[in-house]
Amino acid sequence: MKKVERALISLTDKSGIEDFARALTELGVEILSTGGTAKKMRDNNIKVTDVSDFTGFPEMLNGRVKTLHPLVHGGILNQRENPEHQQQCREHGIKPIDIVAVNLYAFEKTVADPNCSLGDAIENIDIGGPTLLRASAKNFHDVTVIVDPADYDQVLAEIKETGNTTLKTRFRLAVKVFQLTSAYDTAIARWLVKVNVDTNTYFSGE
Repeated sequence: MKKVERALISLTDKSGIEDFARALTELGVEILSTGGTAKKMRDNNIKVTDVSDFTGFPEMLNGRVKTLHPLVHGGILNQRENPEHQQQCREHGIKPIDIVAVNLYAFEKTVADPNCSLGDAIENIDIGGPTLLRASAKNFHDVTVIVDPADYDQVLAEIKETGNTTLKTRFRLAVKVFQLTSAYDTAIARWLVKVNVDTNTYFSGE
């Protein structure tokens, strides 16, 4: 495995991110981030590149589109040992993204409010986050994906030792992703199925 070069970090739950990101930068890893996560790192004097600067394309549509860009997903999904992939990356200026640390909009917390409207619920359905996670988990052979701050220490320890994480760790973390995204989509479906879209009302009974 190549040494980790670049990490994309975009979090709702930012607990422990300062120490994790700082340790990565000390190991020579470039940090990409968005919005509040980037601000928190800058507030803690951690060097970070906005994803919008990395892609050359601004966040838009009230934040609905931040990371949905070929430079991001190409950086995640390219197979490092696939010569055709690497040739296409060179042609299009795609740089590898080796670590993705993401957690999702708090949909269940939002809809737990009895006054939550359909509009509020819809805006708390994460699109970019699950897309980043699924792409990273699919390419676990080359990409370390993190959804749980409890995994930061192991990831850092392995990178400090060898320059990258082990395949076993990357696979374990990929499985956690698909468990999370499955539960997330199930929660959304279970809530939406009880909504009357004509009246914008939610039936909370069994």
